Amino acid sequence: MDIQPYTSTETLAVGRPWLMSMLGIEANQSVTLDLTQFDENLHWTEASKYQPERKLKSGIPLGKVEATGLYAPYSAVTNEVQTLTVTGGPTGGTFTITFDGQTTAAIAYNATAADVQTALEGLSNVNPGDITVTGNAGGPWTLTFGGQYLGENVATVTTTETFTGGTSPDITIATTTAGGTATATDGSQVFAGFLFTEVAFHPGATKVAAPLMVHGQIDVAKLPVAFDPTDVADGSNTQFVYKV
Repeated sequence: MDIQPYTSTETLAVGRPWLMSMLGIEANQSVTLDLTQFDENLHWTEASKYQPERKLKSGIPLGKVEATGLYAPYSAVTNEVQTLTVTGGPTGGTFTITFDGQTTAAIAYNATAADVQTALEGLSNVNPGDITVTGNAGGPWTLTFGGQYLGENVATVTTTETFTGGTSPDITIATTTAGGTATATDGSQVFAGFLFTEVAFHPGATKVAAPLMVHGQIDVAKLPVAFDPTDVADGSNTQFVYKV
């Protein structure tokens, strides 16, 4: 395996906005994909009444399932997921979140997920895309780590509350998914390359032939799914230069 940083700004579109150079595409391999392993929206777009074929997105990282010999989405290490839950029914007040030594500004007890994410992105150690927050106003809020923390076992956040009302109001914090954990043992945890082109398939199909790109220059930020080259498992014989 050889994945190295690259700083060019050239981008080749034509359905492949993640591809920066044609270097190595002559080495594409023909493989068979296990369509049952790909998810709608994340990996493919639904057909319309005018266009019955679904389309797999180009640039999906792939791995080979040993038992079947078919290719499926590369099962990288997991991203950290933490959940914050307000307890005790507060009726007012604020709280702060501390992550890796940095503390947010005050956040309302009934904040929306967008409010919490904005507060976290105000930290010096959090860039947009590093932590995605989902949930209802007032919580629970789910913090999913990506960006510079993609695939890492990050420190658990802490909170400080100044709530009013309710009965002993507090925030409980749980790590629901630990980052940095291998997600598969079937062979798909070994990175094999990228899906080179969009691939059309009909609803109900379970397999389809596809070109696997094993050499080239890519822009990681423009791939259709999150991918951190530093987390690629050993054993891959691919060679990519990537934009940082």
